[in-house]
Amino acid sequence: MLNIKYKYSPENISWAQVVELFGLVGWGTRVETEIKAAFEQSTYCCFALDGDNLVGFGRTVDDGQYYALIVDLVIHPDYQKQGIGSQLLELLKKELSSYLFVTLSAAPGKHGFYLKQEWKKQSSAFIWPRNSQQEKEHCEE
Repeated sequence: MLNIKYKYSPENISWAQVVELFGLVGWGTRVETEIKAAFEQSTYCCFALDGDNLVGFGRTVDDGQYYALIVDLVIHPDYQKQGIGSQLLELLKKELSSYLFVTLSAAPGKHGFYLKQEWKKQSSAFIWPRNSQQEKEHCEE
């Protein structure tokens, strides 16, 4: 039985473990100092810990009033399909309940997870692809 603890503060988080998780899920290389700065600029962060091991995290960016975006919902591959992603998403949604418009972009192949969480697929979302890999993974033909 898992005993996952959820923490909202980025204090005392192992940024090496954050970087490692990004790599494990195939989201590329991150730099510890840069990702720490990005999390510190985020309005809400939530971290899932199994003892001292970081097993998941999520964060938001927003305008403070109307529009919010849930970003970087990442769960260690060994801990996926155990409810941790659902719990992190729910905790972040509660923090954003006063916003009028809350969105997210699913990682390639993960849209089914969000449909199970009762999110709806947008018909009018767009992306400005920054490279061919982004275009391949996130754009319609």
